[in-house]
Amino acid sequence: MPALYNTAAPKKSANLSVNSDLLLKTRALNINLSATLELALKEELAKRASAQWVTENRAAIESYNTFVEENGCFGDEFREF
Repeated sequence: MPALYNTAAPKKSANLSVNSDLLLKTRALNINLSATLELALKEELAKRASAQWVTENRAAIESYNTFVEENGCFGDEFREF
């Protein structure tokens, strides 16, 4: 599976708006905003890429599931559990 994004890409400044109380409490706990945002964006990107993959491969997944229902899994005769 290809990488979600180029981890070696240079950093870029971005302006954004955040709930003022959330920002105040975050700063009080010395939470690194950039690192936290990057992690959250990475997780969201992965979640959406996964959902997109399922959508794009839905027909193949359904076809495979139908095959398994009708014929069983490859190697079932060798299973000992």
